Amino acid sequence: MVRTGLTRSVTTLAAAVALVAGGAVSASAEQTPAAPDTGAVRAALQRVVDSGAPGAFAVIRDHGTPGLDRSLAIGKADLDGTPMDTDRRFRVGSNNKMFTSVLVMRLVEQGRIDLDKPLRDYLPEGTLPQDWPITARQVMEHRAGVYDHTNDLLEQSGEETTDAFEKRIRNNVYAPKDLVAMSVKHGLQYTPGGAYSYSNTGYVLMGMAAEHLTGRPYAELLREQIFKPLKLRQTSFTVPKKSITGPHITGYLTNDDRSKPLLDSTEQTASWIWSAGGVVSSASDLDRFVTALLAGSSGGLVSDDSLRQMASVIPTSTAKISYGLGLREITLSCGKVLGHGGIVQGYQTQTFSTPDGKRTVVLFANASNNGAVTQSLTNTLEPAFCSKTTASPAPRRSLTGNKKSSHSVPAVEDTRI
Repeated sequence: MVRTGLTRSVTTLAAAVALVAGGAVSASAEQTPAAPDTGAVRAALQRVVDSGAPGAFAVIRDHGTPGLDRSLAIGKADLDGTPMDTDRRFRVGSNNKMFTSVLVMRLVEQGRIDLDKPLRDYLPEGTLPQDWPITARQVMEHRAGVYDHTNDLLEQSGEETTDAFEKRIRNNVYAPKDLVAMSVKHGLQYTPGGAYSYSNTGYVLMGMAAEHLTGRPYAELLREQIFKPLKLRQTSFTVPKKSITGPHITGYLTNDDRSKPLLDSTEQTASWIWSAGGVVSSASDLDRFVTALLAGSSGGLVSDDSLRQMASVIPTSTAKISYGLGLREITLSCGKVLGHGGIVQGYQTQTFSTPDGKRTVVLFANASNNGAVTQSLTNTLEPAFCSKTTASPAPRRSLTGNKKSSHSVPAVEDTRI
């Protein structure tokens, strides 16, 4: 489907929900979905807090079956003692990649970008070397061989240390082109299309392409094409402004020296990740967004064909994890879910939905630089989506001492963002 303009009106969310609860899935909609395993969700969230996060929550929405909605919060929203609140705003990290992918697919529908032609043709001249054959599709699938510039900023692959945060992240302001330049100097890491390797730089490139093709700032594109039409009133992109306005949750970076207190990392420019992870949102807005996205044409964000391409996933090297175009697929004991996760200093979020959009789950914890918190939060997906009849058996203890079930979901490789 080709649009006549990027700012076409978006169908109301009510229509999107009607689609996923009605005709498009009429065969299964007649059966009431099983309730989430609330007790197991609460226990999983408690493990998140026990692992070092001040607080955590799970917001579960069953569209068309409101009686199955659940909001569970434990712990604190800040170290001053404010109770965790599921209505407050937070940094979403790599959940931002879903938003960037929507902007790109709308350009595809307009005929302004071909996912299978060299991406350099859609970027400012000189952004990528002329001999780089990478395509937008390969970049969005993390299969282009683009080096992740965040490794340079954080010093160690997979680390988001407090030292690196204070030196290069909290107050520094980077231009997107400079982030790409950090990556380009390393050259392509492998033959494009030949492997999977998560790269935040790829989604910086896609944000730059959206700006170049439209002549509009990335923040404006998000606001005009996604935030306003969907009435995402708690969602914004204000990079490089450091503060989060309105009621929000305080984020804490676990100190490299575990004997030292958590570091308040709420204020940061987020320019080091830009269109790969700079969005601020809330659980209710993320639910509204992912529901509209998975409704395809009726949701008003992307066409049915665009959604099909986004959800056409390829297995990664991590068991149970596949990746499409800005959408991750995770295999649980009761089926597959689509969405994304994200970590940015002090914040962790998992936003997933059943493919039909019937049940969405937003999980959150306000601590990072702590693998146990990451794994415990990820493990909460299983009881949040799967009923007691399909839930995991009693947990067994892993070699690291963390409780781990046979249906434990692996913490994916983009553990920083």
